[in-house]
Amino acid sequence: MAGAIKKSTNLTGLAVCSKPHLELTPLYNRILRVLEKFPKDYAYRKETEKIVKDRLKIVKETGDIQAIEDKIGCGQVEELIIQAKNEMLLTEKMLVWKPWEKLIQEAPPNQWTWPAHK
Repeated sequence: MAGAIKKSTNLTGLAVCSKPHLELTPLYNRILRVLEKFPKDYAYRKETEKIVKDRLKIVKETGDIQAIEDKIGCGQVEELIIQAKNEMLLTEKMLVWKPWEKLIQEAPPNQWTWPAHK
């Protein structure tokens, strides 16, 4: 895992992660394990799996931290760790919520129209 260790993220309150590979790999693997419990055709599962697998592949194949940041293109590795933790929390919550199941009762007829009807 080559690459110069940076001294600062230049983001207030965000400390430098010295070993991002050791942080990101388990997070991405855990997200994928939770997603396996979702229905195979559920859109959130398909799209999230694609993104996480792509990012995990980049992290595993790339030793240089700067190269990881450039290939993923979503911020510094410290920000990627925060994103992965947030995605993991959302994935675990969605597994409890089960949004793919049918509603208990029908939604009101104009629930998704704007402006709201009286």
